[in-house]
Amino acid sequence: MSALGGTVNFLSRTDPRLKVLILVLWSFLLAFVQSRAAAWVGLVGSGVLYAFSGPQSLIKGLSRLLAINSFLIFIWLTLPFSFSTPGTEIYRLGWLALTQEGLDFSLILSLKALAITLGALAITSSSGVFELLAGAKGLGAPEKLVALCQLMTRYISVIGQQYARSRQAMRVRGFQPRTNLHTLRSYANLAGILLVRGLDRAERVRSAMLCRGYNGRFWAKTDFRLKFLDLGLAYLTLALGLWVTILDAA
Repeated sequence: MSALGGTVNFLSRTDPRLKVLILVLWSFLLAFVQSRAAAWVGLVGSGVLYAFSGPQSLIKGLSRLLAINSFLIFIWLTLPFSFSTPGTEIYRLGWLALTQEGLDFSLILSLKALAITLGALAITSSSGVFELLAGAKGLGAPEKLVALCQLMTRYISVIGQQYARSRQAMRVRGFQPRTNLHTLRSYANLAGILLVRGLDRAERVRSAMLCRGYNGRFWAKTDFRLKFLDLGLAYLTLALGLWVTILDAA
């Protein structure tokens, strides 16, 4: 079982630079797909990549796919009846006309959204955020942008905890949100508290970093080396990308 798990979960042992490059190129390719066949192949390809990310991320991935499906429901409720996609009328309800072109466009858009989401989940669930940022830095991403993403990843949860404590304090004091001026004033005060405490936290963090010898750079591992597994992943993704491109062009 352990050998099987290590074989299936080989995506977590591949080069982070390659995974970042695959994520960007695969997402851009799927975003410009215009045919149903290519969109279906893209979804299957993302599923294959997700299968290689390991069985431990299946439940988390399904919950996130449910979240994107809740967004796609609104597309199916509006886009097939939209006047921006005229075509062959299938059914009419008053001034609303259901068209075949609207259904096709909704299907392609849904398949692309699911494929991009599944591919992103495959990459992000097989590596930590800081590992992927190190891979992006190894590809030549701006160092300041990588440092900003690292700090945001680290402290966005801290801001969330501060928000939860402030909301709890408001509920303890009997605050009930309503559509009145008092509610707007209370939420404005909450935003101001988060801003002030966030600035105070930023000053303390900066002082702590300077005490530890911070000189404006975040050092990260960038001496990555391509392995046999990396070449296999690259050839697999290239084959899927060519297949999608050929079907879309045909």
